[in-house]
Amino acid sequence: MDASNPNSEATEHRQRLFDGMARAVAAKGYGTITIADIVREACVSRRTFYEHFDTKADCLIALYESASRYALNALRSSIDPARTWQAQVDEAMAAYLGCLAGNPMLMRTLFIEILGLGAGGLAARRGVNLEIAEFMLKIINAAEGAAVLTPDMAMAVVGGINELALQLIEQDRAQDMKQIASAAGALLRAVVNAALVDTATLPRENGCSIQ
Repeated sequence: MDASNPNSEATEHRQRLFDGMARAVAAKGYGTITIADIVREACVSRRTFYEHFDTKADCLIALYESASRYALNALRSSIDPARTWQAQVDEAMAAYLGCLAGNPMLMRTLFIEILGLGAGGLAARRGVNLEIAEFMLKIINAAEGAAVLTPDMAMAVVGGINELALQLIEQDRAQDMKQIASAAGALLRAVVNAALVDTATLPRENGCSIQ
């Protein structure tokens, strides 16, 4: 750490608090932890905690957003526009889920504990889900040259992926998260293929497809 740079120190303290929150939640569950638990795990003072967050809920949401950004960056950086959309999606899902699997301790926080925070937690989760859905829409519809995949379809696929992830977490197999990448890709391909069939079989009027 650069001792002459206060921003560097603040960043380190914030990361310590994230790590402390993750460890405390993993050990006791979000509902029972206190700020004392978080700062003890983080090896920082209560004063440092309150320099960054007002409540433990604020800290958990910030942790969720930080970890999600990291995983989403892994998803985006895996994209090779020269490949088919099917290959791009498979690689992106493997990168995203592999990134999550790299820190099993965080998985309960990202997929379960965030749901107990009310409107703030749900909004943070919805934002991440929307980013994944928008990625699918952009890749697939650009490749197909039409709005084949709708926002509702994309969000339904994201919901399915989340359920597969929750199943692994409940089985204490968060480290195996990358294994559901093939199922996630297969689900998305099935949805897109069904949409393509529906588009191809739309009734025609005067020789033109009804849009």
